[in-house]
Amino acid sequence: MVCSIILTQEESWIVATDSTTGIASQGKTNQEALANLKEALELFYEDVPKENRIVYPTMMTTLEVME
Repeated sequence: MVCSIILTQEESWIVATDSTTGIASQGKTNQEALANLKEALELFYEDVPKENRIVYPTMMTTLEVME
């Protein structure tokens, strides 16, 4: 399964959030945050039967707004 992940900087932490489930984890580096999120998602999906998993297509784009 491929997940769409958003990485954000929050103070001294990198936060990795799965855009489909909203599950998030953090780490001191991008790699650590992603590894922690992967573990959290694997534990989450372990309890959800494959036939009950809903995966929504994700589109990323930009939007310009007035400042």
